[in-house]
Amino acid sequence: MKENIFKSKQKKLLSIYYTAGYPTLESTIDIAAELEKSGADFLEIGFPYSDPVADGPVIQNSSEVALQNGMNLKVLFEQLKALRSRVSIPVFLMGYFNPVLQYGIENFCKSCQEVGVDGVIIPDLPMYEYEDLYERIFRQYGISNIFLVTPQTSAERIRKIDKLSTSFVYLLSSNATTGKKLEVGESSAVYFQRMKEMELKNPLVIGFGISNAETFAKATAYAHGAIIGSAFVKLLSAPNYLQEIGPFIENIKS
Repeated sequence: MKENIFKSKQKKLLSIYYTAGYPTLESTIDIAAELEKSGADFLEIGFPYSDPVADGPVIQNSSEVALQNGMNLKVLFEQLKALRSRVSIPVFLMGYFNPVLQYGIENFCKSCQEVGVDGVIIPDLPMYEYEDLYERIFRQYGISNIFLVTPQTSAERIRKIDKLSTSFVYLLSSNATTGKKLEVGESSAVYFQRMKEMELKNPLVIGFGISNAETFAKATAYAHGAIIGSAFVKLLSAPNYLQEIGPFIENIKS
């Protein structure tokens, strides 16, 4: 499933990130189903952590609320048993390594496979550690591990990431935390163009700073797709958030 989306639709893919257990403990699957219905191409469901170092205030707050609501990996996987009866687009889990390690790496990959999760994004899992200790387990259960690239990542490391990847390469628009507006100035444009010209075997998806139709269009001029997180999580604080999802996605894609 995870490769098909990039083969069948190669441009302007929209991914949405949101935090499991936010705004309510039971909202995770309803939001996923509404996002697919509204036209999102694939999803990133965050599992909350008490010390989310790469996240800006909006996503940090959503993690705090989710944890207070009682969300953890055990609860999330229990909820995700209903995922594939309602959602057919690719779904990736995103979060930090500590909860995964506590859950158990093999248990985690096995649980992902059982509920139909396609892959995971764990920003603080070092590449060498993944390659030496965990790659075999991820591949055994068919779970893609998504690596992040920043403007400072060397060409040699990018080629290595591309070789290890089986789904897409997550291109950070900057070294800032989530929620900062994407500014495609000269340096960003050079960075995005350099990545595009490397002609990697895996598709490029840009994240951090994508918030509206304008920034989505800028990002997808260089990459196969883009990820919206903080702007969508803000929407979930509205009382009628499920009704707001359709117009939000329509506006991004218009």
